[in-house]
This record gives sequence, C-alpha cells and structure tokens, in this order.
Amino acid sequence: MPESANIVLPEGSIEKQTTRLNLGPTHPATHGVFQNILEMDGERIIKAESTVGYIHRAFEKLAERRPLYQITTLTDRLNYCSAPLNNMGWHMTCEKLLNVKTPKRVDYLRVIIMELSRISDHLICNSIVGVDTGAYTGFLYVMQYRELIYEIYEEVCGSRLTTNMGRIGGFERNFTDTAFQKIEKFLEEFPVVWKEFESLFMRNRIFIERTKGTGAISAEKALNYSFTGPNLRAAGIDYDVRVHAPYSSYEDFDFIIPVGTTGDNYDRFMVRGEEVWQSLSIIRQAYEKVQSFKGTEADVYHADAPEYYLPAKEDVYTKMEALIYHFKIVMGETEIPVGEVYHSIEGANGELGFYLVSDGGRTPYRLHFRRPCFIYYQAYEEIVNGAMLSDAIITMSSLNLIAGEMDA
Repeated sequence: MPESANIVLPEGSIEKQTTRLNLGPTHPATHGVFQNILEMDGERIIKAESTVGYIHRAFEKLAERRPLYQITTLTDRLNYCSAPLNNMGWHMTCEKLLNVKTPKRVDYLRVIIMELSRISDHLICNSIVGVDTGAYTGFLYVMQYRELIYEIYEEVCGSRLTTNMGRIGGFERNFTDTAFQKIEKFLEEFPVVWKEFESLFMRNRIFIERTKGTGAISAEKALNYSFTGPNLRAAGIDYDVRVHAPYSSYEDFDFIIPVGTTGDNYDRFMVRGEEVWQSLSIIRQAYEKVQSFKGTEADVYHADAPEYYLPAKEDVYTKMEALIYHFKIVMGETEIPVGEVYHSIEGANGELGFYLVSDGGRTPYRLHFRRPCFIYYQAYEEIVNGAMLSDAIITMSSLNLIAGEMDA
C-alpha cells in the first residue's frame, strides 16, 4: 500500500499531502528487478530515490576465481538482450592482453554477429517503448525477427539467448551455408518490416505527444553522468566507440552516427531506429567482404594461437595432445602474461568496457565491467523528477535499463 507523507510548508500556507509509491522491485511496469521510491503529488513525481542490488550476482568477484575462458558465461548475463556483443568484447580484451591478432575474415564475421545483436537489442527497446505508450501490435510484429536472429545464433553456436558465442581468437566453428542463408533471409525481409514498424510511430500524434519533451537530459548533464551510446547521441554528442577507437576492423566500413538534439524519449527512439538501418548497412558490407574470401581463406574462422584457442572437439575426443591442450586452456593452466589492459566496444546500450589486471596467475587479479546501464540508472532520479508517473515508465524504457547490468 502507498504511504502518505506530509510536506512541511511555510507558516500560513495550506498543508499539502503527498503519497510515497514503490515502483518496483517487482512492479509490472518495471523492466527488471530494481526499485524506485517515488514521492508523488497526485500523478506528478516530486522526488525519486533509486535502489540497485536486487539482482546482485557478484560477477566481478566470480571472475577473479575463474580462468579467462570460463568468464564468457558471466558476460552473457550482463545485457542478455545482446549477449554476443558482451562475449566478443570480453574476447577482444583477452586478445589485447595475450597479443593475439585475429584475421580479417574473423573480424568481419564478428561484425555481422555484433550488428545483429545491436539490431536485436534496439528492436526490443523501441518496441517496448511502443508498448508503454499503449501500442502493443508493433512489439508482436517485430518479435518474429528477433526469433530469426536467434536462429542465426543457434546455427553459429548452438545457443539462442545466453550464447557463449565465440572464442579467444575467433569462433568455435566456421559459419555454415545455412547460417549465411538465414542472414540473407534476414537482410531481405527485415528492412520491410522495420519500415512498417517505424511508420506506426514516427508520425503518430499520440506517440509523439507521449514522448516529445519527456525524459529529456541535456548534453552537458549526459556527459557529466558519463553517458555513452544511443542515450548520449540522442542528446547531440556523436561519440561512438566504433569510430573513435575502432576495433574488429570497423574502420573498413562506411556508416554514419545518428544524433538527436534534445535527449528526450522521442530522440532516443529515433536514434535507435536509425542505428538499426546503419547496422543493416554494416551487415551487408561485412557479408560481401566475407563472401569475397576464396579458397583456403574462406575456411579461416580463428587466429593462429594454439596456446589459447580451444582445439577442435573431434581432435579432443581422439588425440591425447588436443585433450591436454583443451584441459589446460579451460582450466587456466596456460601461461597468461602479466599486464593491465582496458578494452571497450560499442555495446547496444553504450560503451561496454573491460578493465583487466593480470598478475600472471591462472585467473584475473582484478576485472571490472563498465556496464552502461548502471551509469544511466544514476541519472534516472534527476530525469524523472517533476515528471508524470506515466512519463517515468516510458523514460525507463527509452533509456533501455537492463537489470543484468545494474549490479556486478
């Protein structure tokens, strides 16, 4: 039940009663397990207090007790809407420490999967924003293409949601013809559906009135809070890790960085929508580059780093040397250099970084995950202060706060 509270006003004024409302941790309008204690004056929020920790899983402490390969299953569960991005960001961090150079074909295959993950994430975010403004149809319509992306994941690695995709140095196996056929099908069919989805919202009077001018944050405040990704770009700052610190051969691709002006819910929706189109363009370019490899080059799907790359499963079952290497790599018995590295990628929600400190032992001495959603949530109190309750729900959706990144 909501609690009542009395606000102390200056002498001679009329006493005004407010209501304290718990939005979460298990509220139907919250997108994960986190709590906001709202002081309400009718439908308007006059004070908000955010709480994290309901889904605390001690990722960073667990990582300090695990060899490098066993950490991939932890990164899966950060932003579970785009798990392969987390996996590959972690593998690139390891490669930076181990001085492993990946071939171009591996880079391009990674780009295809990472951009599919970005589309999957933005697709969920924008369709949920639609749901929270009262439009459920668009969500149901585009979900079938998230399923197609999951089918591509499944063809590449055998998993769908928490994928454990990729390996240090590349992929576990080469992409099959079926995987490429599914990618072709997605590139052919999804743009038509996404265009229809956008036509439902972009010039919809009800949607615009619900989102324009609500949940806004200025560029200055966004930078002060250390915003990155679509939420920063919606405020007018064109920072994108893929451009400013290219990785996985992103410098080989042509794309633009969409930016907004006001940093409100509508701009965040529009920026993510345009980023989907840019990701489709990048996937097409990467697909063409992959198809250009011929002969033995077309069979390359990992770096030449036998000390760190898991041997083929059929060899593990039949050859003693491969079995020994497999055991040593998975259990962390291979030598890891002493060093300190930071690597970041442009995750679906912003800059996803890994700060890895190694003392040469079998596990990281220290590992810190820079989770963009955790940073956004710090600003949520200020953003919704003075807003209507219904606007606060849409703001939570357009910031795309994922509970898995809240508390590591």
